[in-house]
Amino acid sequence: MTGNLDTGRPHPARVYDFLLGGKDNFAADRAAAAEGLRVNPNAATAPRENRAFLRRTVRFLAGAGVRQFLDIGTGLPTSPNVHEVAQAVEPSARVVYADNDPLVLAHARALLTSSPEGRTAYVDGDLRDPAAILAGARKVLDLERPVAVLLLAVLHFLEDHDDPYEVVADLMSELPSGSHLVISHITADHDPEAWARFGAIMRRQGIPSRLRGHAEVSRFFTGLEPLDPGILPIARWRPDGPVEFTDAQVALYGGVAAKP
Repeated sequence: MTGNLDTGRPHPARVYDFLLGGKDNFAADRAAAAEGLRVNPNAATAPRENRAFLRRTVRFLAGAGVRQFLDIGTGLPTSPNVHEVAQAVEPSARVVYADNDPLVLAHARALLTSSPEGRTAYVDGDLRDPAAILAGARKVLDLERPVAVLLLAVLHFLEDHDDPYEVVADLMSELPSGSHLVISHITADHDPEAWARFGAIMRRQGIPSRLRGHAEVSRFFTGLEPLDPGILPIARWRPDGPVEFTDAQVALYGGVAAKP
């Protein structure tokens, strides 16, 4: 769903930016976020913990030898970004960002600059068209070599009729052994009423919010080998220190899995 910038309707990337304390959002985005926070104040915690999960997973994978990253649904730049984390570990790392929001792409091209040794590129693409995203990524990434696919807080914007499991399977089927999949996904498992209210608010604003349980999120990793500690609330995935939030406050499952 590419197209012209529509500032009159909230967009997930800009709502997320507002919840992170960013400034790249409009009145419609701020209104949608404020309404969501009224029914579930924990909606402000989840985005921050998701960014921390991004940093930990990318740092871990870069440290394990992964040199190529494909971040789909990247959202607006919020430092440190994927290439900053990966290239701090390995300056030659290559990163491709993909998103379908014109504002995201404009900011990405202006602000996300690579290390001299590495490469950073941007693809205008919709997750529901994985073939097009891979075609764009191929200009920078060698898809014959392992790639880490990052789907962070984006799959819950795909409804069941969008065939999200097939989308993920199609992405991973085109990548070689040794590739990795990183997912975080909103859930209502730990506070069903509050997160159901938040999801309903987002839907009324035109933003799909498909809340999935642990079994549903785990299904995205079918055929892959989850790395320790498995698929669990993201704050408990290899934390850097004591976990400060409850599972209900964070409300995102996540994990990392390798393609055998």
